[in-house]
Amino acid sequence: MPSFIPNQPAGYGQGFARTTAQVDQGLRTFMLGVYNNMILGLAISALVALGVNKLAVTADASQAAGRLNGQYLTAFGRTLYGSPLMWVVVLAPLAFIFLFSFRMDRMSASAARTTFLAFAAVMGASLSTVLLRYTGASVTQTFFVTAAAFGGLSLWGYTTQRSLSGMGSFLTMGVIGLVIASLVNIFLASSALQFAISAIGVLIFAGLTAYDTQKLKEMYLYGNYDGETAAKASVFGALTLYLDFINMFQFLLAFMGNRNN
Repeated sequence: MPSFIPNQPAGYGQGFARTTAQVDQGLRTFMLGVYNNMILGLAISALVALGVNKLAVTADASQAAGRLNGQYLTAFGRTLYGSPLMWVVVLAPLAFIFLFSFRMDRMSASAARTTFLAFAAVMGASLSTVLLRYTGASVTQTFFVTAAAFGGLSLWGYTTQRSLSGMGSFLTMGVIGLVIASLVNIFLASSALQFAISAIGVLIFAGLTAYDTQKLKEMYLYGNYDGETAAKASVFGALTLYLDFINMFQFLLAFMGNRNN
């Protein structure tokens, strides 16, 4: 996703007189805002995914309007997953990504946050398909494994004195390669290639978690943002880390997940 460089506040480049204590307090507040927005986004996605799944799946075979991956679908589920509407649900999150990419710098902080939460809800509807393919127990287990890994990697990215800037272009090229390989595998349907994509995907988004955390920290330290701009930047940071988490979760699920019969 393209880097977001907020509009610079008046006086940018001239330097604001900030003490070390003010900088440290501001950084803690900024990063706390990033993580709070990200966690809220993940919670919304999880609740929407569960809600859509409850509406789409039934345990009563006599009430089923269809079947997919061994599960009985309601009329709503058949419409959602068995019609062109499925592509709308799957591709809708991309529309929000493009919106953020081209409009983020012109949004207010409140508009950016509202858009992010709407994106999280749409992503939750898209992720509801995960509950069709994998058992609930394995989805839950993988989520907590991802949370633990993400927490450790993000903490390392925040605290390490080593510059991770050199990883940026390499990891970005890796994401592009993953997208191309995934598109190719739609036609090849190779289990070996899918395994390789999943393994590489976990490594790439693990690296991006640490890299993006350090980048957000440096963005605040060298940005001299005012309150509004810092609030908007924290939403961008939440979106960035949210995408790292979701992608790592999905690639890990390809390893750890037990599929529904």
